[in-house]
Amino acid sequence: MASGSGSSKNDFRRKWDKDEYENLAQKRLAEERDRERRDGKIAPPVKRDLLRHRDYKVDLESKLGKTIVITKTTPQAEMGGYYCNVCDCVVKDSINFLDHINGKKHQRNLGMSMRVERSSLDQVKKRFEVNKKKMEEKQKEYDFEERMKELREEEEKAKAYKKEKQKERKRRAEDDLDFEEDDEMAAVMGFSGFGSSKKSH
Repeated sequence: MASGSGSSKNDFRRKWDKDEYENLAQKRLAEERDRERRDGKIAPPVKRDLLRHRDYKVDLESKLGKTIVITKTTPQAEMGGYYCNVCDCVVKDSINFLDHINGKKHQRNLGMSMRVERSSLDQVKKRFEVNKKKMEEKQKEYDFEERMKELREEEEKAKAYKKEKQKERKRRAEDDLDFEEDDEMAAVMGFSGFGSSKKSH
């Protein structure tokens, strides 16, 4: 196992025979396999579900533009970034978070494999029918009167905006007139202006 004879007398480190330990490890593994075969305890391969659609909306925008203070005692779920409670990890940006939740490790932790169920012809036809019905319902919901009401509201908003602009122009014009009257009064009194050093001829 360990050879006591060293190349020099000052070398006190133990020398291990690697080949001997490797042979021992191989024997131990072989014995364990034999024992499992005899007892019938060979673990069957893990059967995982097929990949399914996500039944929830991924929240990427709730923390957008917000500032939080992170201390040493802040829990990992509240630290900066996106927290995955399935894998108990924090991902720093949204692109990597999407890559993570669509990745192999996350899907395995959810109990799914990366294999997708093959759809039959009947399932595809049913899906087309459902989508067609949805489109027809949307077209029925489109109401002419409702659209006319929306157009009237838009026109009223545009008119109100124009009126506001006109009022603002009138106010500016009145302010300019008041300023010109002050200039005339200053000229009558004998001085041309308060802030300028130029002389008017």
